Amino acid sequence: MEIYVGDMLHMKKNHVCGSNTMKVLRVGADFRLECEKCGHVFMIARSKCEKNIKSVQHGDK
Repeated sequence: MEIYVGDMLHMKKNHVCGSNTMKVLRVGADFRLECEKCGHVFMIARSKCEKNIKSVQHGDK
């Protein structure tokens, strides 16, 4: 799956705040994501994150 810094991920499950949209801040073996609603920044393993992605909205490259 092609995911780049700046992409918006729409997840299958909601964040605790109720939003399911995350912005990609870092890619690699794991992703650093930021919740668009509350601004919480967290790290998640790439394999776990890719299973939970519903759709990807690519940002400007």
